[in-house]
Amino acid sequence: MSGTDPIRVMLVDDHGMVRRGLAAFLKVTQDLELVSEASSGRDAIALCEQTRPHVVLMDLIMPGMDGTEATRIIRERWPEVQVIALTSFQEKELVQKVLQAGAIGYLLKNVSANDLAAAIRAAHTGRSTLAPEAVQALLQAKELPADQIYGLTDREYEVLALLVEGLTNPEIAERLSISRSTAKAHVSHILGKLDVSNRAEAVAIAVQKGLVKM
Repeated sequence: MSGTDPIRVMLVDDHGMVRRGLAAFLKVTQDLELVSEASSGRDAIALCEQTRPHVVLMDLIMPGMDGTEATRIIRERWPEVQVIALTSFQEKELVQKVLQAGAIGYLLKNVSANDLAAAIRAAHTGRSTLAPEAVQALLQAKELPADQIYGLTDREYEVLALLVEGLTNPEIAERLSISRSTAKAHVSHILGKLDVSNRAEAVAIAVQKGLVKM
């Protein structure tokens, strides 16, 4: 993909007014292209097959198949497609479930146009964007004791700091002059030691517990 090709975006929301607002925003953002709209999770899966978006903006609460299940199926079938949950809800169960289903980001619908565009661009390069409310929900869900000892090695702390910066595994490998497989292994070990299932939760804990210097 060349640097001038727009990022292909699909909208999934059961409210037509919301889709129209998002569509208008995408149409005036030069590097983003609206390729499809869906009003349900099932429609999203069918359209993902047809239009192959780079990033999906996914509502969560919809009749029939909800956004979390649609996210799980899309990520299983097309792992190259990134999903950002875009919702009005911030309950910790919703945040946890959709991130575990494979969403790379979680934003509330009151997000600014500039922040939403930045999140889409970040998702396209494999970087996570979480609303502050989503980070707080993840931390509350973990209920970590203040004196938690994680047992990270010095190298794992270095890798964790780069995760907080938003670097992908290949970028971590390049920054630390290690192989991609080694970088991937370090990330896997970090997730295990922090007892989390994804990078977003690891970043939330690192920030809240002050495990890395900001």
